[in-house]
Amino acid sequence: MSDLGRLVAGRYRLVERIGRGGMGTVWRAEDELLGRAVAVKRLHPPQPHLQDDELETLFERTRREARSAARISHPNVVVVHDVVDDEGLPVIVMEYVPSTTLGDLLKERGPVGPGEAARIGRAMVAALRAAHGAGVLHRDVKPGNVLLAESGRVVLTDFGIAQASGT
Repeated sequence: MSDLGRLVAGRYRLVERIGRGGMGTVWRAEDELLGRAVAVKRLHPPQPHLQDDELETLFERTRREARSAARISHPNVVVVHDVVDDEGLPVIVMEYVPSTTLGDLLKERGPVGPGEAARIGRAMVAALRAAHGAGVLHRDVKPGNVLLAESGRVVLTDFGIAQASGT
């Protein structure tokens, strides 16, 4: 069954699947209350064999990702708007960044030139400085988690295994 067109939390209409990873699927969605595009990260439905403590770990990881990213205010870090419940699973609502990932770009075109590499590198250093300044360690910086926006903006996303200092 496709989730296309589904309404999440009575507010977010799933419009287009834009990414899929080990933990969840990211959709472009329409926030029907505010009339804006957002990105919605939905966890994959839990496997029936998961124990209650494993489900709680899954939920806590999602909440931690949202809290970690929400602590950071920087143009090179994706903005988290909310965490909502969807049929018993937590869903992260983020800004929608029309983009491709650095990983996809490298697969399609090969290496980027020195100037572009430096521009992307500077943006990631700035994003990580902001994260570290907010007490957050990303712990999974890789080309697939670097968004290259159509506007030229470079954005670090997916704080799924981030750790806040003191935890």
